[in-house]
Amino acid sequence: MAAPVNRILIVDYGSQYTQLIARRIREAHVYCEIHSAHRVDGAFVRDFAPRGIILSGGPASVFDPDAPPADASLLAVEVPVLGICYGMQLIAHLTGGRVQPSAEREYGRAEVTVREAAGLFAGLGEGTVMPVWMSHGDKVDEPPPGFRVTASSPSSPLAAMRHETRAIHCVQFHPEVAHTPRGGEIIANFLFAICGCSPDWTPGHFIDLSLARIREQVGPERRAICGLSGGVDSAVAAELVHRAIGDRLTCIFVDHGLLRQHERDQVERTFRANLGIDLRVVDASARFLAELAGIEEPEEKRRRIGHTFIDVFEDAARHVEGDVGFLVQGTLYPDVIESVAPRGGPSVTIKTHHNVGGLRPDLPWALIEPLRELFKDEVRQVGRELGLPEEIIGRHPFPGPGLAIRVLGAVTAERLTIVRQVDAIYLDEIRSAGLYDQIWQAFAVLLPVRSVGVMGDGRTYEHVVALRAVTSRDGMTADWFPFPPEVMGRISNRVINEVRGVNRVTYDVSSKPPATIEWE
Repeated sequence: MAAPVNRILIVDYGSQYTQLIARRIREAHVYCEIHSAHRVDGAFVRDFAPRGIILSGGPASVFDPDAPPADASLLAVEVPVLGICYGMQLIAHLTGGRVQPSAEREYGRAEVTVREAAGLFAGLGEGTVMPVWMSHGDKVDEPPPGFRVTASSPSSPLAAMRHETRAIHCVQFHPEVAHTPRGGEIIANFLFAICGCSPDWTPGHFIDLSLARIREQVGPERRAICGLSGGVDSAVAAELVHRAIGDRLTCIFVDHGLLRQHERDQVERTFRANLGIDLRVVDASARFLAELAGIEEPEEKRRRIGHTFIDVFEDAARHVEGDVGFLVQGTLYPDVIESVAPRGGPSVTIKTHHNVGGLRPDLPWALIEPLRELFKDEVRQVGRELGLPEEIIGRHPFPGPGLAIRVLGAVTAERLTIVRQVDAIYLDEIRSAGLYDQIWQAFAVLLPVRSVGVMGDGRTYEHVVALRAVTSRDGMTADWFPFPPEVMGRISNRVINEVRGVNRVTYDVSSKPPATIEWE
């Protein structure tokens, strides 16, 4: 199948903002892919055939001996290039400019003056002073031969530059972040005026490409199974594969005993009634609880759940007729980038995602992950384009390991019942207050502590629960949701009165970063 004609290659040098570059490009309806600097050279670029290349920022210095590899052949390919932060320093370093450590690290808001109202800054006006976001320790002191300065700031006289005859542009600041208000215009100038892209990357276009890829991967006769969770990710993935291969897809819903209240009934009703997909339901709750007995470490929980999940799948797959060669997963881009090193080498694992690191390496099926390059809001757009019901599209995210990672410490049937009841009350009150759609994700966590309380004039020593609600666009960053006090009061009152064994309710006011959205 032919690759998208209008596409941008993002070369990742380990920046925390690399994914935001992709978001801004996708929001402009241009397709892009992120690839590690460890695998990108001139030959890769020629094969990939992008309309433009963006070199991301990164934590390294061009002088570090273990800095990500710098291949001068990237600049020899006749394709427009945009270097951002470290990418700018790298271009200067490769082409004869002078890069020096800054006297002081420049991090945060800065003001840049446009020196040339053309190219990246077309339409901004020469002399315009605009706020931008800086994050760098080195800076370009002297431009390479053939380059001219296009923007400057008090701390970075060379805040942007371009080649005089070739389409090579560089900025020291980060146009991709919200703290650079006119960054979208700068990126749009690169995409459309400099690279000549067309804004044709839409949900409908993604669906067409995905269907072709899936048909090519599966072939005309083989079958696939899908682990349906009831969430938007697996639902959209299942519907894409169902449209591609029809009744050769069988969905298996595993009730692992770690679900929210009434979730199994809802999944069966919704998917059988709305999607017409072959759905098999397996009750494996006792098996999962036995595997989790006495396990408190979060990564071990995830590992055991992932492996047991596949064991259950293998058992269920034996009852599916035909040649089952593929497993469909709703893996999303944030799952991938939090589980794999951005530099392509060893990384510190934040947490193993159920759809990525929790699977056994000796799977009997090849994976189909049609959403692997999408963010959550993009998945919802695709789901709406596919015509999926809003009760599926608008649901808050729910982790593959389920309530096991919302019960901190050992997982037991009793503790699952408590967190399940609290969660149901919490979501019910959020919906009653008309706040559900304003919140990215809301859930309850059972803490591994007890507290003293007074109920009915008697002393209690019972469980403590934490409530979490965040706003986000894609799960990469998140802020805690500011509930009206009266809503929080109603939630706390109901939980303590209706859930036996709980005498204290707390609310998590941590943002991501530094915290993650889930507690485990």
